Amino acid sequence: MLERKEYKFWFATGSQDLYGEDTLREVAEHSRIIVERLNNSGTLPYEVILKPTLIDNTTIRKTFNEANQDEECAGVITWMHTFSPAKSWILGLQEFRKPLLHLHTQFNQEIPYGIIDMDFMNTNQSAHGDREYGHIVTRMGIERKVIVGYWDDTNVKERIASWMRTAIGIMESSHLRVLRVADNMRNVAVTEGDKVEAQIKFGWEIDAYNITDIAEYVKDVSEADIRVLVEEYYSKYDILLEGRDEKEFRKHVAVQAGIEIGFERFLQEKNYDAIVTHFGMLSGLQQLPGLAIQRLMEKGYGFGAEGDWKTAAMVRLMKIMTDGKKDAKGTSFMEDYTYNLMPGREGILQSHMLEVCPTISKIKPSIKVNPLSMGDREDPARLVFTSKEGSGIATSLIDLGNRFRLIINEVECLPQDIQMPKLPVATAFWRPEPNLSTGAEAWILAGGAHHTAFTYDLTTEQMVDWAAAMGIESVVIDKDTTIRNFRNELRWNAASYR
Repeated sequence: MLERKEYKFWFATGSQDLYGEDTLREVAEHSRIIVERLNNSGTLPYEVILKPTLIDNTTIRKTFNEANQDEECAGVITWMHTFSPAKSWILGLQEFRKPLLHLHTQFNQEIPYGIIDMDFMNTNQSAHGDREYGHIVTRMGIERKVIVGYWDDTNVKERIASWMRTAIGIMESSHLRVLRVADNMRNVAVTEGDKVEAQIKFGWEIDAYNITDIAEYVKDVSEADIRVLVEEYYSKYDILLEGRDEKEFRKHVAVQAGIEIGFERFLQEKNYDAIVTHFGMLSGLQQLPGLAIQRLMEKGYGFGAEGDWKTAAMVRLMKIMTDGKKDAKGTSFMEDYTYNLMPGREGILQSHMLEVCPTISKIKPSIKVNPLSMGDREDPARLVFTSKEGSGIATSLIDLGNRFRLIINEVECLPQDIQMPKLPVATAFWRPEPNLSTGAEAWILAGGAHHTAFTYDLTTEQMVDWAAAMGIESVVIDKDTTIRNFRNELRWNAASYR
């Protein structure tokens, strides 16, 4: 189960002692007010903790190292209220290992024209101090987020909140663990990747187990536990027998209940956050995990099919980043299946054999039991539904051999008004930006996979910032994309990231 960690963010104000103690007291009071208002705004998903004003090399270095050691600290917000000599920040910045935000703001929103004097100018010189600080961060090549504007503006607070979610993705990445209960699908290229390099770049541990190891946990689930979970299924979802015998139908559903319980116990005992399966490796299981995997994703676990550990890790990170977001619409593993090329109705039908997360469902999901041509097992139970409408992003993390690339495509999920009564899977239908032909061409030129980590609840900016923090390439396909410019960007990136 996804557990929300009580992360916090530190607020560090830069100054110096040239103007005396009265000025430092005023700096500290302004910082206190800003932090208090940010915390009381209801906009930020995590608490901001005010730290003492930083005025010299020793206190700066000490603060950053304390931030490194504090497990609750997910990042530091820095602001130069007055002029802060940048060389004082070098050692602290060199040793800092967490997300960094440079908030370029000032306490007063408007110049106090009638009373402004040199004392006011010297104290309130963020326009000066932040440039000095910004220079040294750039010269040191340190990745950070820069947000500019009045600290109490709604847009600024929303951008801080957005960055916080990216920072959580960076922090969680450093200890994300993926359970592989099968290898990659034979002869498939895009789901492969360098697992050692992924641990170096992202911090991910990607470990393999035999399918029989996890099947033993499924086998050990008691009938009583299975009955309880089946009753939960029947109370929560619609049941679509479609002519099947009810007792036989329930038995198929019970198999998925056993798989869900067994898999979750294995994940919890071994401390894994994401899981991959493969329809060709099912020794010891009666069915391909379908409903079971959908439920695990709903609980916050990442998933990737056919051994796709990169997508499983990204689904988990995106679920963590969106945790607790007001009016969240959902995040899921997804796969491109087939096109609609009719003029005016172009789009891509998204689905998978079974495993689409019900968090994206527009309707109350239903349980179906249907044959599956792959896997050589009995008919698996699965949840079927259609997705919500609205804007989202589809992402694909690929390994190009010498580097990773994150591809981000903005998409629009469209209404699914025409029934597909013979298709027993959950579906989404989306139009990639800027249109199907350009979006698909750009995706293919970039080497994008057929599997994606999809969400309604994160922005392109957040995922670009995450990739930058990881030190990897990202490319964006959106309403402004043209193939000529996109090709050039890929060429430039090939030179930059070699």
